[in-house]
Amino acid sequence: MFKALVVDKSEDGVVTSEIQQLDDSRLPADGNVTVAIEYSTVNYKDGLCITGNGGLVRNYPHVPGIDFAGTVEQSSDDRYKPGDKVVLTGWRVGEAWWGGYSQKARVKADWLVPLPEGLTAQQAMAVGTAGFTAMLAVMALEDHGLTPDKGEALVTGAAGGVGSVATSILSKLGYEVAGVTGRPDTADYLKGIGASRVIAREELNETVKRPLESEVWAGCIDAVGGDMLARVLGQMKYGASVAAVGLAGGAKLPATVIPFLLRGVNLLGIDSVMQPFENRQRAWQRVVSDMPLDKLEAIVQPAKLSDLPDLGPAILKGAVKGRVVVDVNA
Repeated sequence: MFKALVVDKSEDGVVTSEIQQLDDSRLPADGNVTVAIEYSTVNYKDGLCITGNGGLVRNYPHVPGIDFAGTVEQSSDDRYKPGDKVVLTGWRVGEAWWGGYSQKARVKADWLVPLPEGLTAQQAMAVGTAGFTAMLAVMALEDHGLTPDKGEALVTGAAGGVGSVATSILSKLGYEVAGVTGRPDTADYLKGIGASRVIAREELNETVKRPLESEVWAGCIDAVGGDMLARVLGQMKYGASVAAVGLAGGAKLPATVIPFLLRGVNLLGIDSVMQPFENRQRAWQRVVSDMPLDKLEAIVQPAKLSDLPDLGPAILKGAVKGRVVVDVNA
């Protein structure tokens, strides 16, 4: 028997979540690797799945949790054997497939990545999907020419999971980082993890009529979208890039093509769900070398399975700072 957070939906549409004791027969039948989970995290998608919002979960009852790290317990795939340490992010695990809010998971070997040397399972989940996404964004900006000497880098939604890790990574790599937040009380936190200055959300969260403003940012990791992304595009330096990783401010983009045509600005879409294995390995190795692991402690909030019913709604309201790491065995 093992514990899991099970989300269910009644006939009248009410979604509930509770900790249940399950046996191995409840695990997905067509997975080929069983993992004893040690840690998972709380992401925006997890909030949607816990509360039943967004239509991500189609089949109930369901176990959310879009990422996890742990130890292989059983495997019918030659790539993994019992005792191997592994990490999983993406592949719609926790949405369409039972996920990490459990002491056990059964998944497809193709979805796993060996836990990189130099990382513990707990550290891997302190990074988690948010940090993995942030690393992909940094890599994309570098691939399009961003270097520290080009100027200041902007991170929107900087106090969130992706933003916190992105700020820390960019700072360690030598960038001057401006962090945008709508929560003034997080200013000291952001400076502590590497932001050189903090910008109030109100300064950027409005649409302007001018398609171009003064050139300010050498690069940007944007977790907000909407009006803020439209505004930032008009402030990018010539040839600079924006890596779009989220839509906390909305999915619409009320922008013009002028920044692309007159300044050669690049808008880079970052998807962490379906990344190929080789790129996943590359990103995790960069996490080991470029993530300031000594700053993870400041980013992390510890939690256990029983905290999740409250944390799901909280992250949707923007009330969660940094990275929540869930010890599923606590």
